[in-house]
Amino acid sequence: MPERDLILEGLEAFCQAHDLVVEKRGGGYSLLTRRTGAPVARLRPTDDPEKVQVMWWNGERWKAPGPFGRLTMPVGQAVDYIASEPAFWIHV
Repeated sequence: MPERDLILEGLEAFCQAHDLVVEKRGGGYSLLTRRTGAPVARLRPTDDPEKVQVMWWNGERWKAPGPFGRLTMPVGQAVDYIASEPAFWIHV
C-alpha cells in the first residue's frame, strides 16, 4: 500500500474552494490556478513532517513572502495564510 501524502491531503479542500490545482514537482507542491495555470504559492516539506515552507511567486521565481525569510508552519495554517494574504493572488 502506498504511503499517504499528508501534505497533499491537507491541500485538497483548499484547492477545490479556490479553484486551484496542485503540481508535485521538485520536492515541493506548486499551487496553480485551474483556469490560467498562474502560480499562487509553493509549499516545500521540512524535516518536520507536519510543517511546510511557504513561498510565493514574485513574477520570476519562488521567494519568501516577507522580509524575514521563508515561513514554516503546519499545512492548515499555511493554506489559511495563503488565502488571506493578497500578495499570493497578484498574478491570478
